This record gives sequence, C-alpha cells and structure tokens, in this order.
Amino acid sequence: MLRVAVGVITNAAGEVLVARRHDHLHQGGLWEFPGGKVAAGESVEEALARELHEELGIRVEHAVPLVIIEHDYPERSVRLEVWHVLAFSGTAHGREGQPLRWLPVTALDPADFPAANAPIIGAIQADRAAH
Repeated sequence: MLRVAVGVITNAAGEVLVARRHDHLHQGGLWEFPGGKVAAGESVEEALARELHEELGIRVEHAVPLVIIEHDYPERSVRLEVWHVLAFSGTAHGREGQPLRWLPVTALDPADFPAANAPIIGAIQADRAAH
C-alpha cells in the first residue's frame, strides 16, 4: 500500500489550496490536495513538510491530523494520511509547473478530484462545521 502525506492548506480567508495533477500522471487532469509519498524511514510529518516545500515552496508551521483514508484503485492501493495545515510561511506557487487554485470549501466538488479525495472533502466540511 502506497503511503501518502496530504496537506489541506487553508489561508486567512478560509479557502483551500488545490493543485491540478499533470496529465501524464495517475489520475492526471484532476485536482488534488498537495502532498506526496512518505519515504522509507520518514515520518508523515516529515514527508508533509518536505513535499509541501518541494511542490509549493512553503514551510509548514502548524498542522494537525485531519483524517486517514485507505482507497483501492484498480492499479494500486493508497493510504492517505491527511493533515490540516493551519499555518505556513512563504507564498504557495507551483514549483513543479502545476496550476494552483485557492477555493472556498463550498466550491470543492468531489467529481473534480480522484476518488480517494472525496472523503477528504467531507472531512474538511465536517471540520469547518465543528469550528
């Protein structure tokens, strides 16, 4: 099972950052929450900080666990360990050429994301309703 650290990054306006997957990648063309594979010997927190710096040029200052999702695609199984990034430094930009968007939580449509991301959207909405 592929372990992936995922960041749900919010800004001061309460918007969530999403990135478009490159067309040549698995689930290409869909939007996703930034993150990446957890390397051997690396904690999820370390992977999250590394991936968000590599992909977006930001440094995580404060993040809390949001949800863990296990999903089976026909070609692979993934375990998404999702963290809510509440504070970061730097300005997010697509360092790997990926388009980025800040979206209101209400604009997050599961149809625009890989199937494994749908429960993340539900967790974001539930977390927002609780606070």
